[in-house]
Amino acid sequence: MSGIRPEGLRLPVRDALPALLAALEGHGGAVLAAPPGTGKTTLVPLALAGLTDGGAPVRRVLVAEPRRMAVRAAARRMAWLLGEAAGETVGFTVRGERRVSRRTAVEVVTTGVLLQRLGRDPELPGVDAVLLDECHERHLDADTSMAFLLDVRATLRPDLWLLAASATSDTAAWAELMGGVPVVEARDVTHPVEVVWAPPGRPVRPPHGTRVDPALLDHVASVVRRALGERDGDVLCFLPGVGEIARVARLLGDLGGLGDTDVLQLHGRAPAAVQDAALAPGARRRVLLATAVAESSLTVPGVRVVVDGGLAREPRTDHARGLSSLATVPVSRAGADQRAGRAGREGPGTVYRCWSQGQQTRAPRRPSPEIAVADLTAFALDAACWGDPDAAGLALLDRPPAGAMAAARETLRVVDAVTADGRATERGARMSRLGLHPRLARALLDGAPVVGAGRAAEAVALLSEEPPREYGVDLAAAWRTARRGGEGYAARWRTEVRRLRSLADEHAPGGGSSAGLTDDAALGAVVALAFPERLARRRGAGYLMVSGTAAEVGEGAGATLGGAEWIAVAVADRPAGAASARVRSAAVVDEATARTAAASLLSSYDEVAWVDGDVVARSVTRLGAVELASRPLRSPAPEAVRAAVLDGLRREGPGLLRWSRDAVTLRRRLAFLREVLGDPWPEVSDEALLARADEWLGPELAAARRRADLERVDAGAALTRLLPWASGEAARLDELAPERITVPSGSRVRVDYEGPQPVLAVKLQELFGLSRSPRIADGRVPLLVHLLSPAGRPAAVTADLASFWANGYQAVRAELRGRYPRHPWPEDPTTARPTGRTNTRR
Repeated sequence: MSGIRPEGLRLPVRDALPALLAALEGHGGAVLAAPPGTGKTTLVPLALAGLTDGGAPVRRVLVAEPRRMAVRAAARRMAWLLGEAAGETVGFTVRGERRVSRRTAVEVVTTGVLLQRLGRDPELPGVDAVLLDECHERHLDADTSMAFLLDVRATLRPDLWLLAASATSDTAAWAELMGGVPVVEARDVTHPVEVVWAPPGRPVRPPHGTRVDPALLDHVASVVRRALGERDGDVLCFLPGVGEIARVARLLGDLGGLGDTDVLQLHGRAPAAVQDAALAPGARRRVLLATAVAESSLTVPGVRVVVDGGLAREPRTDHARGLSSLATVPVSRAGADQRAGRAGREGPGTVYRCWSQGQQTRAPRRPSPEIAVADLTAFALDAACWGDPDAAGLALLDRPPAGAMAAARETLRVVDAVTADGRATERGARMSRLGLHPRLARALLDGAPVVGAGRAAEAVALLSEEPPREYGVDLAAAWRTARRGGEGYAARWRTEVRRLRSLADEHAPGGGSSAGLTDDAALGAVVALAFPERLARRRGAGYLMVSGTAAEVGEGAGATLGGAEWIAVAVADRPAGAASARVRSAAVVDEATARTAAASLLSSYDEVAWVDGDVVARSVTRLGAVELASRPLRSPAPEAVRAAVLDGLRREGPGLLRWSRDAVTLRRRLAFLREVLGDPWPEVSDEALLARADEWLGPELAAARRRADLERVDAGAALTRLLPWASGEAARLDELAPERITVPSGSRVRVDYEGPQPVLAVKLQELFGLSRSPRIADGRVPLLVHLLSPAGRPAAVTADLASFWANGYQAVRAELRGRYPRHPWPEDPTTARPTGRTNTRR
């Protein structure tokens, strides 16, 4: 090898290069398993391009990284190995920045940029090899790029080399997905890493949403101090996000007294100078506070100690409510191992884990693949533009969830990016080429002609990267702050504005100055275009979104936003267990803007419905779930009224009708016959009656106009329509389930069908002479006889009257004849004369 600095030749992956190049030459594809720090991101692309061997032909190589910071770092590191600056033999392209030249043989791009290029020209003309780095992280853009590239190799470019690089050895699934290509493993020369378990001394609240218990961050800062005192070398501390990094940095602000230690913040939003300082050896000892960006895709020199806060951020999407957010979750075991390995790159190291060994065993094995948990709107548009709207033919390790895809396609349909069957429209293809989320692409394309290209670009840039929390909830105030700001977020915002302004001028011609439209109104219009279903109207103390989700604007929103009748919500989340979403950023709009932005959700119709216990008929105009206007409907269609009445009956149950004693008895008799005899006797449970309401309540439903009409319906009379008249069995109702039974005394006694067995409650003396219990239902069921005292109180219960006369009567006689001497108590009740009267006076 020649042409590169000696440091490159000492990288461990060097020994795997012959096998890797042989695999690519023989199969056109390969999977490389190489731990962080082995050179897979720096030496391998140079070898693929032929730059490590003076006699090899030079190939053009694309290297795709999941993060912009990793793109810049990889390009600069490779250029340094060649003794050049980035932009010569090795260049890079990220959103808003491109450094390449005619000499560029290796270009490092984000996976998002790669997807855009594949969309513009799937053949990737001039490219000989593509390396997809950090595949193990399972970012959605990387998974999608791999699927598209496999399509390209199979149909257009069989000569294209395709290499998947992973920092883990779990590569078999990738090799199979790529058609059974070889797996090449690079030797890992990491040094031993000691694990120190350092859980908090007292319980901390688990994370929820993006909120992390400050007590945990205080503990992490104390562990960093402990590590500085116990170990040598730089300290790399992992935290879930920018906010947590800033808090811990404040807590460590006095570290200058501990040997002139620098505290650096390493994350995607950090200025380029800070990122460069973090990725270069320092003369002073350093504490680097980093997000997961430093797990595998970046090598940070000088690190001998890792302090792991134990948390990570993953996307979450509430598809039913159209809300996307980040969730703070425990780091997976694989992620924790990746983080720990950073301490052993240059020598023996130590990892301080801010949780217990027990928590480690309960942690998930691997992070969730992004395709399983993220908003799939951009993925669905990419798939539609690729010609596979359902993504059914794409080679993916995990299939996209059906519900998430359905929600994504509906969002795309609303913004006219796809047709009803999911095929990309010409507008959708244009949106895809902008390199923006489809929502933001729609806002830029449709907003520029309304508010002007410049203001549309500024507003969309504000939505592309959520402003810092200190900017507040009111996006108009955040916009003014960004315009005044200098470094950090404001600088990145201005860079993105320039890029978006260029796109707006190119793709949205006709954008005027929109004179007379205030900045606040312009911003509201753009936010509404991006998130039409999140337009919200005031309802009580909170808001109701067009999607139907309740929302609350917290304190600190300001008088303008907090008191507005209409707002357009850009970011909201719904904490676990909360009844309403929490608005995190929004802009004020008016109803006219809402109607325009969400025109596809606007509807006017006559509504006849059962509302609050009665029929309400009105003409309604709605924007999704938000009612804009209504007026009474004087002559509603009879069939609509009937449907509303039926709906009310089904909601409130048959008890809404008038059930007399006879009606209740008839229903119980029918239920008894259904239970004993089955068909043709009808089922009369609530569910069955409601299912057949049209059949047995037809005329009454047709005549009903309100709740009071139903309350007058005689349920018993209507119920007779369900009797089996056609078979003739209806005529036997009184025979099979008689309402009354004639007893020996001549009395007609009512049968009670309420319990599991029909009951005949009758005075004991009225059954003298009856040797057997009465039976009904063609003799199948004996009545349960409740034998009453002369005062009408239960004296005995039997279903076998003959057995009672023989065995139980004498005990009852002995107990009651002294109490009721005027009533007959014969020795032999089976031959005595039945009576309901007392003995005759002597």
